[in-house]
Amino acid sequence: MTFDRTRLGFIALVAAGLVAPYLIYPVFLMKGLCFALFACAFNLLLGYTGLLSFGHAAFFGSAAYLSGHVIKELGVPPEVGILIGTLLGLGLGLIFGSLAIRRQGIYFAMITLALAQMVFFLCLQIKETGGEDGLQGIPRGRLFGAIDLSDTLTMYYFVLAVFLIGFFFIYRVVHSPFGQVLKAIRENEPRAISLGYDTDRFKLIAFVLSAGLSGLAGATKALVFQLASLTDVHWQMSGEVVLMALVGGVGTIYGPLAGAFIIVTMQNYLSGFGSWVTIIMGCVFVACVLLFRKGVVGELSGLLTRR
Repeated sequence: MTFDRTRLGFIALVAAGLVAPYLIYPVFLMKGLCFALFACAFNLLLGYTGLLSFGHAAFFGSAAYLSGHVIKELGVPPEVGILIGTLLGLGLGLIFGSLAIRRQGIYFAMITLALAQMVFFLCLQIKETGGEDGLQGIPRGRLFGAIDLSDTLTMYYFVLAVFLIGFFFIYRVVHSPFGQVLKAIRENEPRAISLGYDTDRFKLIAFVLSAGLSGLAGATKALVFQLASLTDVHWQMSGEVVLMALVGGVGTIYGPLAGAFIIVTMQNYLSGFGSWVTIIMGCVFVACVLLFRKGVVGELSGLLTRR
């Protein structure tokens, strides 16, 4: 039953992705998919490993900057630029994770935040990033030298393919023996240690994978909007991805996907309220924490299970 439900969910997700651009503005969908991948990557760390990071914007934003720079200045193909951004996310994840996993709880979160702020400062000061103006005019180019990504619909299906690859990878990781160890660490780390698992090594691998997937999301987002800006590496971006995961449902497969689209939709359609958007989002977050303790998807899943 669980396998059939999962398979049907995947089929529905792919089918919805294929027909969505004919019903909804494709650029809005591409933004939602990029942030959904970002939120799913973050959920791999928080929802399945139990590690709260406030520095994931560093991987998202730095990958956007580097991929945009090599595509614009060096003329590399878009797929190579995205790969380079993803590798940067993996590398930074290895460095940050090696330092951060030495601590737990709020100390872990503060270390990741401090390291991310260092990345923000570098992006602000380095000439190649464009400073406060950001890196603009990133060309989309031709995928594999043949597919023109300047066409919006073509670009959408490329972003959808990137998201599905990342999403399915996360699903396989979560449902592998490695993923079961991560869940054991989340539930009771001392017990996992007593069973002989090197928990620090497992947490580091989870951190690196999460960072790499965040880099993939950031590089893809830079290609979609042809822009990488300081917003991508700001601490507020780290807060937004936490909000997306919590609203949708931490520790669920589809929760971050739903949460990302909820937040992106609010940002898009409530933009007329100006700075009040932040207050409205804060109220929604408080309401979700009080009324939907498991997130929107978590509560709906629990309701269906009880019925």
